[in-house]
Order: sequence, then C-alpha cells, then structure tokens
Amino acid sequence: MYSFDRALRVMVIRELEKIEISIRSKMMYVLSHDYDPFWHADPKLFKSFPAYEKTLANLESEYSRSKEEFIVNFKNKYDNPLPPSWILLEISSFGTVSSLYSNLIPGRPKRQVANHFGLNDTVLQSWMHSIVYLRNMCAHHSRLWNNNLNISPVIPHKTSKPWLLNQDVSNKRTYFMLSILLYLLQTINPKNSFVKRFVALLEAYPNIDVKAMGFPGNWTKEDLWK
Repeated sequence: MYSFDRALRVMVIRELEKIEISIRSKMMYVLSHDYDPFWHADPKLFKSFPAYEKTLANLESEYSRSKEEFIVNFKNKYDNPLPPSWILLEISSFGTVSSLYSNLIPGRPKRQVANHFGLNDTVLQSWMHSIVYLRNMCAHHSRLWNNNLNISPVIPHKTSKPWLLNQDVSNKRTYFMLSILLYLLQTINPKNSFVKRFVALLEAYPNIDVKAMGFPGNWTKEDLWK
C-alpha cells in the first residue's frame, strides 16, 4: 500500500506542476493586460485589505529570499520594492498565487482567467485552494490513496470540457481530487497521458481497491476518465 501511495503522490505532484504553471501564466497575462504589470501592488483590486496585506507580506518575503538569477539581476538593476507580476509570480508559491486570485475583486479579468479553464471564478478559486492542499499532502508524504480530505472543493454545474456525469460521489475523496486534476490537465493538454499512466499504476498494484479512494463502480465509463 505504501509503495502504491508513494507512486501516486509522485505522479500527482508532477501533474500539479503543469497546472500551476498554466494558471500562473494566465493570471499574469490577463491581469497585467487588463490592469497593469503591478496589479498585485494595488490594494483597490482586492476585496479584503487585511488579506491583501498578508498576501503582500508573503510576496515580499518570497521575493527577498529568492536567489534566482533573474531576480538577482532585477534587484541590481531596479529600485522597485517588487518586480512586475510576470517576474514575481514566477517565484511565488502557488499558495500565494491562490490567495491573490481568491481575494481579487469580482470582474471581467477574474472571470476571464477562470473561463480559460472552462470554469466560473468561484469554482476555479475553490479548485486552486484544493491544488494547494493536494500539493501539501504530497510534499509532506501524507496518505493520499484512501484518505478522507479536510476540504470540500466546489462541485461545478457547468464546464467547457467533460466533467463527472455521476454526481453521487464525495468531494472529500481522492477520486474527486484526481478528477479535478484530470479536468484541468484536459483543458491544458487534451492529449495528456494521465489516465493511461494511472490505469497502468493500478495494474501494477492489483490488490488496490479503488473504491477506498472514492471511485464509483462505473468510473471508467466517464468521458473524463476515458
């Protein structure tokens, strides 16, 4: 069981990196275009000032600690307290990126980022938080395969790509989290091989009961998982 769980965590964290890069890139492009490159430094663009101050402190800390060559070069060349978003978000944790998005004021730019992934902003906001949670589980070697999660990701009512037709599943189980991951991968790269590799992993560990992960009996018939 431990070997399967470890292999699953490695597989998941590799895919999360692709999703995080895609969401970062879309946020940087849309928000810099619709506002300006320093939108992250404008408190008027955020709903909660205390939450904004906390996130800004995290951004400043991450920027201060970074030893990336492009960051060092920027610091040597400019006196700005923070660089433009397309530089800053490259070195920010995804937890910080998620906090920025969650606290953004409602509006076209926030919707546009979500629409790129075929979701509304409420769902994307929830799913970004879920990605942070899932990454932390993998990074801290928490049991993933048959765990009951401490979060409840929002269930979407409308998506641009196939989602789960069987709604009688728990959004606190690994199956739901993997379905979120797979859906986002499908919007980024429809030719991704996640399902193929996941099935191969199950075949390598035939004693694993997928029902313990929250998988329903008909999961292989879901368009999302084909």
